[in-house]
Amino acid sequence: MATPHSEPTASVTVAHPASDSIRDSAAMPEPDEDQPLLRSSSPVATWKPPTGFLWIQLAIMSNVFLGGFDGTITASTYAVISSEFNAANTASWLTTSYLITSTAFQPLYGRFSDLLGRRACFFTATISFMIGCLGCAVARDVVFLNIMRALTGIGGGGLMTMATIINSDLIPFRQRGMYQVVQNVSYGFGAICGASFGGSIVDTIGWRWCFLIQVPVSAAALVLGYYVLQFPAKEHALGQQSQGIWQQIDLLGSLLLVLALASQLVGLSLGGNELPWTNIWVILSLVASVVFLVAFFVVEATTTAAPLIPLKMLQGLHPISTQIANVCVGMAAYAFLFTLPLLFQVILLDSPTKAGARLAVPSLATPLGGLIAGVVMSRWGKLAHLVRAGAALMCIGNLLVTLLRFQDSEWKYYAYIIPANLGQGIVYPGILFTFLSAFDHSDHAVSASTVYLIRSLGTVWGVAVTSAIVQNTLSSGLGEALSGIPDKWKVIDEIRHSVSAIHDLPPDFQLAVRLVYYRGIRLCFAASASFGGVATVAALFTRGKGLERKDGD
Repeated sequence: MATPHSEPTASVTVAHPASDSIRDSAAMPEPDEDQPLLRSSSPVATWKPPTGFLWIQLAIMSNVFLGGFDGTITASTYAVISSEFNAANTASWLTTSYLITSTAFQPLYGRFSDLLGRRACFFTATISFMIGCLGCAVARDVVFLNIMRALTGIGGGGLMTMATIINSDLIPFRQRGMYQVVQNVSYGFGAICGASFGGSIVDTIGWRWCFLIQVPVSAAALVLGYYVLQFPAKEHALGQQSQGIWQQIDLLGSLLLVLALASQLVGLSLGGNELPWTNIWVILSLVASVVFLVAFFVVEATTTAAPLIPLKMLQGLHPISTQIANVCVGMAAYAFLFTLPLLFQVILLDSPTKAGARLAVPSLATPLGGLIAGVVMSRWGKLAHLVRAGAALMCIGNLLVTLLRFQDSEWKYYAYIIPANLGQGIVYPGILFTFLSAFDHSDHAVSASTVYLIRSLGTVWGVAVTSAIVQNTLSSGLGEALSGIPDKWKVIDEIRHSVSAIHDLPPDFQLAVRLVYYRGIRLCFAASASFGGVATVAALFTRGKGLERKDGD
């Protein structure tokens, strides 16, 4: 997130382009991580928001709200949507098709915004997201739906990223903590609304409205952004040929990353589900994903363009440990989010409305965690402590849910799901600012994009792993559980393609199927807890560098 050299005045200033230079920590003393973002003795404390600041915040926070809303409304309804298309066994693609494209495009927004400007990238993200949501609302088959989810992901990858980058242009680094809280709360409020209303929308007017309802909000953000996001032209782009600009974009790296993730997800989706793990297509898919991923890092190390992940940013114990924690909390967060609706709708037999209401409880904990993180950062610093505490809470929260019995006290289904989301709300901004504080302001756009990219890799892997666990558990356990039912394999096929088929089974067989699901769901939460545990261990090696800047940022 590039920040201006000088403090913002009444007009919006634009940062200098990001470079790959990294602050030489050996050339200057490492600041104390206990330094707060806000210090009353600092001249930056007198900073005043520029003209139109509130309208700018409304435009970008509308997009942030949609990012949270889309995530939880999809999580609370994907089982119903995929069942309508008889594709419950590939339901993860509703999420992963979005995550693949958002993961690949997130760092591109950081680079493109430096080269082409914030305004153009804001419009690109908003329009892509809006068209994708509209396409999902009118989809008539699951293939087109997944394609539109991928288009939505292209825009979704820029919603949070561009909000962070634009605010970094407007707000001095030391005062950004509380504004990051506003961003976290906007995202969390969207998540609460998506979780609370998603099930009700499905039960009343249909799942298509879950996507259609997002279109007017996107349109409003687009119109408002058109009038209030008036950034000056970037000097380095004046007179520059478009061919020169494209040569600075790491298109090959982006393509290799998409191919690596897509082939990996194909292998994990087919293996033990549609095909045995020893099938040549499954093996080739997984091998290809490794080859593409290795090629991606080779390109990142040798490209003359601006790399998606500058490998210089991953040198040293602090950045490596921070990003290990980052990818693991991403895995834990989405493994948890993907599995919770199955727990509610299959084990507890909740309706979509009630399952959505249950999801609202942990969704409320996420912005609360963000508020706690913002207050701690602003008053005391303690960046590394926030990362450790948040990761530990995610681990503990998943362990608690793993301990839930098949039939347990009702209050536990509400209380045990809170710690993981509270930890997520704390650790996300903690990791972002811990990483940003290690670099100069000219590297903030690409360093922020790096954080979001690596975290998004974790979210893709978290959904893929948990989906593979559930489908392989069903594949291996349903045959024995339904051994006495007529047309067993036809019934098994129906169950794996539609969650709603469980409700049509006789009570004894329904219980047997739910117990198989329960085993798979517990394994998913155990896997998520292990991701959180690795993140906690990695966080022990992070060291906050402090938030003071010699240039007054």
